[in-house]
Amino acid sequence: MRGWWREIAGLVLPAACGGCGRPRTELCGACAAELAVAPERVRPTPEPAGLPVVHAAAPYENAVRAALLAHKERGALGLAGALGGALAGAVRAGTGWMGGEGPLLLVPMPSSRVATAARGHDPARRIAFAAAAELRRGGVPARVTPVLRQRRAVADQAGLGARERQDNLAGALEVDVRGGRLLSGGRVVLVDDLLTTGATLAEAARAVRTARPAGGRAVPLSAAVVSASPSAFELNRN
Repeated sequence: MRGWWREIAGLVLPAACGGCGRPRTELCGACAAELAVAPERVRPTPEPAGLPVVHAAAPYENAVRAALLAHKERGALGLAGALGGALAGAVRAGTGWMGGEGPLLLVPMPSSRVATAARGHDPARRIAFAAAAELRRGGVPARVTPVLRQRRAVADQAGLGARERQDNLAGALEVDVRGGRLLSGGRVVLVDDLLTTGATLAEAARAVRTARPAGGRAVPLSAAVVSASPSAFELNRN
């Protein structure tokens, strides 16, 4: 019901820019421009073992940070289109899709049931669907393949350092029983809204690699996010 009400409210109530608060616009031109930049490869430091190559659309600061938080925590669901467009750009940058290798399979990071219920929606999954639609409009076959799930409870990541996050997430994700077969049908791209330490994406990559059918070929694997910490961009540029 909460998610349904947010959908209706977004249609009938006056909007404010998710980036700067300017009235009567979901995302103003200036804030949208902060998302419409050339995606780059990003690397957290320290870089967790097993982390695939990750591309991000924009640093997690200013309007980008505000828009992600508005979508994730305040139910500004109309921002999913712009955020999904930015994610699609990061996916393209990381895959260089040229055809002939099957569709792109966007695998969103799973939210816990508690978090999804509290927010009234699953932010990463919603953005992934918007990104897949944008990719298809550009002629790239893409679909969302939400096969990851939490196999055990994890502590709240807020306030945890890089090593603590890795320990917290170790072995926490798995691919559901049908996922191994589904993931063999294309190129897998792990997707999320934000990269901080990379612990979640590294654990997801481990789960996907473990799910490969016996004797099957290695799953082509990369990752893309809407945003990453500014230091992850700076490290890559240096």
